[in-house]
Amino acid sequence: MSTKDFIEKDYYKVLGVPKDATEAEIKKAYRKLAREFHPDANKGNVKAEERFKEISEANDILGDPKKRKEYDEARALFGNGGFRPGPGAAGGSFNFDLGDLFGGAQGGAGGAGGFGGGLGDVFGGLFNRGGAAGTRTQPRRGQDIDTEVTLSFTEAIEGATVPLRMTSQSPCKACSGTGDKNGTPRVCPTCVGTGQVARGSGGGFSLTDPCPDCKGRGLIAEHPCTECSGSGRAKSSRTMQVRIPAGVTDGQRIRLRGKGAPGERGGPAGDLYVAVHVGAHPVFGRKDDNLTVTVPVTFTEAALGGDIKVPTLGGPSLTLKLPPGTPNGRTMRARGKGAVRKDGTRGDLLVTVEVSVPKDLSGKARDALEAYREATAEEDPRAELFEAAKGA
Repeated sequence: MSTKDFIEKDYYKVLGVPKDATEAEIKKAYRKLAREFHPDANKGNVKAEERFKEISEANDILGDPKKRKEYDEARALFGNGGFRPGPGAAGGSFNFDLGDLFGGAQGGAGGAGGFGGGLGDVFGGLFNRGGAAGTRTQPRRGQDIDTEVTLSFTEAIEGATVPLRMTSQSPCKACSGTGDKNGTPRVCPTCVGTGQVARGSGGGFSLTDPCPDCKGRGLIAEHPCTECSGSGRAKSSRTMQVRIPAGVTDGQRIRLRGKGAPGERGGPAGDLYVAVHVGAHPVFGRKDDNLTVTVPVTFTEAALGGDIKVPTLGGPSLTLKLPPGTPNGRTMRARGKGAVRKDGTRGDLLVTVEVSVPKDLSGKARDALEAYREATAEEDPRAELFEAAKGA
């Protein structure tokens, strides 16, 4: 992606969110659009595939707070494609060093379309201070790939290896990625192999755009390959066994470096982004790194106390000691029986007690409860409630 394209693209519009959208709103919009335009749901639909790539690119920028900040700053700085001089700058002259402005920015992780450095990386190829263009074609980073996977609750907690089938652009096998059927492309004379051409902006510096003759490749095929039409890239599918780490959560997006599309001319491979969806469990729930479970107990167990057995996820049951007089809804903690954390330790299992009230009683049980009611007739559990109501 050229710097001009990056600045002029409205990623907020792509995802259909306002510029002040929260991270949660951006995430929700991306997931909705990704499901709608995912290639697996639109077999053979080229427009849907392009839309999916556009959505993924927008999410990669706006979904990362650091990248989003850099993007917003770039848009604010360059507006409609031209530099906005600050107060006191007249006639297109500037009294500061652009290298001081951008050279100190710290780079970040790579993302879709090759963006991902700090401001210094973003604008590194933007300002041309009169240096001579190189004659050596530059390596090109491979495309990032977005995909999704659905895991069971247990797989998400314990981790799983899953097969993922991915479709991406890779070097054409017929021409070895050269774009020329004879394998002998020539250096583009327009850009001298750089893949970029400069255009003046009237402010003492120039902006760069992809070369219109070689489409940014730096090479021109005199005898275009019939398989890739001279682009050097062809669509390929592959199945990869991907290890999903233990403890992932629903909606989490995992980045696997170098597992995306292969690079071009010795460039690095792109990254693979996996959006994880986790199914529900009939017994267990999750709260951060802790698992939750609700365990029914009898009235006598709650009143008199005792040992109760509690199930664990994928392991043997454990025994918890219930103190006498345990109230309904009390939560106890079984340490180390929860989800796996990033450091390899485990969270806890939170056990909530639910007093079970029998619907049918035998004659003996009813007589026993009637005797209990008579024995506790003088106790009124609602007395304090009414006293508090009167005093309010």
